Amino acid sequence: MPETMNGAASPNGEAADLAALQAENASLQDRLMRALAETENVRRRGERGVDDARKFAVQGLATALLPVADNLGRAVAAGTASPGAGPEANASLLEGVGATERMLTSALERFGIHRMPALGTPFDPKAHEAMREIEDATHPPGTVVEVMEDGFTLHDRLLRPARVSVSKGQAGNGTGG
Repeated sequence: MPETMNGAASPNGEAADLAALQAENASLQDRLMRALAETENVRRRGERGVDDARKFAVQGLATALLPVADNLGRAVAAGTASPGAGPEANASLLEGVGATERMLTSALERFGIHRMPALGTPFDPKAHEAMREIEDATHPPGTVVEVMEDGFTLHDRLLRPARVSVSKGQAGNGTGG
């Protein structure tokens, strides 16, 4: 700070210091506002990215399933166009539907969706939904003896439990499920 001869600050020096501080303050406020605006822009871009990821996460799966949908449509059209067709036409239709099922299974597996084997396995309430119990002397109690709907996993997470019938053993032998 400029001082006068007797050691006191001059009024012109104080004004200059005040003007310098005000200029620095204005510069800092400008930088702060720009930083806040940039932060808000980054936040908005991030939100847009997350929204797009949610919306289009299944795009690859959907693209892989479109040929399956096309083939199923053709199979239904072929079956309804000639309902009284002979065995050759039915065999051809069945072959086409089987190929379509294989395409679907392949497409699902590419995205980590796998069918869970259930038939003949012990009933597991974490992986199976018991629809009914069946008296069956050929399987131990608690064994899956019929699968009504396959269960699927997405990577290692259960996507849908298998709907199954479970053996409760033979009637009258004292076992039950």
